[in-house]
Amino acid sequence: MKERGQQVDQNSESFTFLGKGTDFKGVVSFGGTIRIDGRVEGEIHTTGTLIVGEHAMIQGIVSVGVLMNSGKIHGTITAVEKIQILKPGVLVGDIRTPVIAIEEGSRFHGMCDMGAHLGSGERALSLDMAPGLVATAQ
Repeated sequence: MKERGQQVDQNSESFTFLGKGTDFKGVVSFGGTIRIDGRVEGEIHTTGTLIVGEHAMIQGIVSVGVLMNSGKIHGTITAVEKIQILKPGVLVGDIRTPVIAIEEGSRFHGMCDMGAHLGSGERALSLDMAPGLVATAQ
């Protein structure tokens, strides 16, 4: 099993890279942005951005600010800001995020909870507030 990482300063923000051919098991915690093109099994935690490359495979728990996925993820994902699943990305598992974008050609299988933002002053939509939706749905 190989383990490696590179730190690169980009606009004074930390940028970490786990390249193709890298296998990592354990807990990854970092600040800033990380790009993964290898395999990770375990947990990934950051308040920054996680970029999952086309050849990457992640299995486990992911907790990030922003997720941009073009690879394969199987697990439980929480993104405070948003999740983007980009072609040819595959995400299997439960996700929690206020914003999700799924590009045509990518795949998602699991449960999605977008209620994380409802406590911030936004009103939840009830069926009483949208009678046209009820009529359409019946």
